[in-house]
Amino acid sequence: MDTLFFWLSKVAWTIISPDSLLLILILLSTALLFVGKTRSAKKLLAAISAILLVIASLPLHNLLLYPLETRFETNPELPESLTGIIVLSGGEKAYLSSLWEQVELGPAAERNLAFLALAKQYPKAKLVFTGGSGTLTKQAYKGADVAKTLFQQQGLDLDRVVFESQSRNTYENALFTKRLIQPGRNENWLLITTAWHMPRSVGIFCKQQWPVIPYPVDHTTAPGDLLSLRLALAEHLRDLKTAMQEWTGLLAYYLTGKTTSLLPSECS
Repeated sequence: MDTLFFWLSKVAWTIISPDSLLLILILLSTALLFVGKTRSAKKLLAAISAILLVIASLPLHNLLLYPLETRFETNPELPESLTGIIVLSGGEKAYLSSLWEQVELGPAAERNLAFLALAKQYPKAKLVFTGGSGTLTKQAYKGADVAKTLFQQQGLDLDRVVFESQSRNTYENALFTKRLIQPGRNENWLLITTAWHMPRSVGIFCKQQWPVIPYPVDHTTAPGDLLSLRLALAEHLRDLKTAMQEWTGLLAYYLTGKTTSLLPSECS
């Protein structure tokens, strides 16, 4: 069932993501022109142009991401000791790392940087990296393998780190990691992930009866400058796609019973 959910989620998002929908509309307008439906094609092209202008000029993604990024406190006050620290994969480019035989990281690299810093701050804490491959076609290339190389290069004692490399999404991150670690009651576990991804992640861990302390990193929005006007179609469309994907994920995970609520908060 989990595999079916994974496949359906990937295929569905490929179709309904903003860039895909815009491409479908452009192809449809072109088809209308070829079959002589000029008036309908013009109306559709006008609508596409208006949508692109709005996306290019307005940072709509900020309105969607800011509530997620502020759901939990940034740089929270931490306890004197931690049982363990968990970091979710996402900043590793596993396929490129394999091709170029060196560590390749993406926009979410802050997750691993925070993990390394906190590992030094809490030398007695258990350390966990969780993440395999979230792609449909390149399951052989694991984020955990990249992280292992990165941590070793940065001088982290790998004997301290448990690597979970089979998970394909955030639900499996929590599920497989709990099976691997078997956390006890009244333990302090810190969870590191991207700020806008933290609500869904916390909701999943809470659903697994594993309370965690949220430590959000890798922010996208700029507080106090959420509605700045400038033409940036590629950037705005990319970030809007991220925002819509996360809200779609929140809804899908809630409807399938994988999180505690549509917009999760800390475990009760």
